[in-house]
Amino acid sequence: MTQRDRGSIQKPEVDDRAMWDILSGIFAYPAVLVSHDLGLFSLLAERPRTLPEVCDSLGIALRPAGALLSANAALNLVKLDGGVYTLTKFAKTYLLKDSPTSFCGYLDLMIPLSSLYSVDSLKQAVLSDSPQAYGGEDWVKSHERQAEQARVFTLAMHGHSMGPALAWPDVIDLSQHQLMLDIGGGSGAHSIGATRRWPKLKAVVLDLAPVCDVAKEMIDQHGQNDSISTRVFDYWEEAFPAADVHFYSNNYQGWPPDKCRTLTEKSFKSLIPGGRIIIHEILFNDDKTGPLAAAAFNIVMLLWVTGQQYSGKELAQMLRDGGFINIQVKQTFGYWSVVTGEKPMER
Repeated sequence: MTQRDRGSIQKPEVDDRAMWDILSGIFAYPAVLVSHDLGLFSLLAERPRTLPEVCDSLGIALRPAGALLSANAALNLVKLDGGVYTLTKFAKTYLLKDSPTSFCGYLDLMIPLSSLYSVDSLKQAVLSDSPQAYGGEDWVKSHERQAEQARVFTLAMHGHSMGPALAWPDVIDLSQHQLMLDIGGGSGAHSIGATRRWPKLKAVVLDLAPVCDVAKEMIDQHGQNDSISTRVFDYWEEAFPAADVHFYSNNYQGWPPDKCRTLTEKSFKSLIPGGRIIIHEILFNDDKTGPLAAAAFNIVMLLWVTGQQYSGKELAQMLRDGGFINIQVKQTFGYWSVVTGEKPMER
């Protein structure tokens, strides 16, 4: 290196914290999965514990126990007060199995699928432009054929759906509507949320047979049998029954734009005049540069399906092209939003 080369090295114009934040996410994520798998969160839910007590209860040494606790404290999942570790309100809400909004089922799904989210798997998805989940097999067909696999997946989706499901009905007035089709409705979480908020509303969960079995259990647990029913249904092949609300959550993301447009047109033709379509998703901003949750979920779509995350602008245009009017994009809960439109009244 010449003297001139040495002099050309300058202090970076920006510091490296953002780079460490990226790497920290990579390292912290498995720490949360391991903590969940070992039962750390349920242990602290029983009562607050010191570091030695955590070690004794989990059967692990001080160094790894301390490492897990520090990572979870930095993530605001546990807090330390006077040498005693307790769960935060956030962890109690989302990381305990008995919480109605528990992500535990989702974490249970992620642990055995860790190889799916590897660098090699993502690189293959990028280079081949094809899903990698279930060995590349269509996930709908796989769930239709393997009931237990469908059950695990549906239960995993249920917990992370309940929080948003209890929120979005507050931003859309369904008081004048009679029947909501929860299309590809999974566990029925959104039907539960909608009918609890709007007691005159009835809902039907349309999905695969093994998924409907799970939905029946969840509907019964929430005491909503009088308001919600299930129906085994293929929404690509069958005509929708008469209804005045069509609801889709995390459904458009599973399909490429041409299929989403087909689904939109099918809903428009089926809905009664004055009926409403509601699409519930984590949305990109209009230029698709964020938020990170949408961009990350978009990577998940590469690995699982042939679809993608959409922006509110894109979905609104699909509804407009499909004939819907009074289109709105509304943020509802956390990163979640709804895009909604109405079918015009007949003249």
